[in-house]
Amino acid sequence: MISFIKKYLLKKSHNTKDQTVQEETVDCSMQDAYLSGWFQEETGELFKGFAIEPEHNIIDVGCGDGGFISFCAKRGAEVTIVDINQESLSRVEQRLKESNAKAVHAYVSNANPLPLPNEIYDRVISTEVIEHVDNPQAFMSEIARIGKPGALYLLSVPDSSSENIQKKVAPDIYFEKPNHIHIFSRDDFKSLVENAGLIIEDRTYYGFYWSIFWAFFWTCDHDLFAPKHPLLKSWSQTWNLLMQMRDGEKIKRALDDAMPKSQVIIARKPLTK
Repeated sequence: MISFIKKYLLKKSHNTKDQTVQEETVDCSMQDAYLSGWFQEETGELFKGFAIEPEHNIIDVGCGDGGFISFCAKRGAEVTIVDINQESLSRVEQRLKESNAKAVHAYVSNANPLPLPNEIYDRVISTEVIEHVDNPQAFMSEIARIGKPGALYLLSVPDSSSENIQKKVAPDIYFEKPNHIHIFSRDDFKSLVENAGLIIEDRTYYGFYWSIFWAFFWTCDHDLFAPKHPLLKSWSQTWNLLMQMRDGEKIKRALDDAMPKSQVIIARKPLTK
């Protein structure tokens, strides 16, 4: 329950030969994520508008390698992780137990249904997961069920503009189970969230850098975690250079709006039904 892109962003190679290229790419992606709204340490927001406090009870459904829930654990919250992959879940659980988290709970589940009671979480996270599941409507109903009245939801899926490019250049497996089996237009994603009974508070589009990176990646014939090809290195260096220019962030915002890799929705569960 974790996309190729999310895996790549959160994992670094330990191969010394590839270390310089790998660090450049990861540093570039993390800077881009921060400028897009992620990991706002100074305000305690996992994503802009999605603040994490120590008193919160937080769940990440489809946690993957645990990068997002680790931010919440660092803030001292009680955290729950859910993933379909036992090995990945165990690694994340161990890492979280060594963090500032008030408590750590872990469940292996495909979320159909979630093995959890109703209305127990203050914050619900599910990023780059819904495109993988067989029944997105049932999945959304489940995560809506477990949030308290007033709970905030942080949800993301790949944007259709980037996915439609990937359909022309990516290998067939990219759009086969267990990978991306749904493509959501912006209206589709909005309707999916609202039909689950949630109220949308904000929508963001970001990740032009990744849209281009992955369009280039497939022709380089490289292992996912060793992006040392000169084309990929050159693209990361170009993006880093752009971010240093006077209008770099302005240009990034324009490109993110035009061809984002991902679309993000922050939604709230109504206080009353």
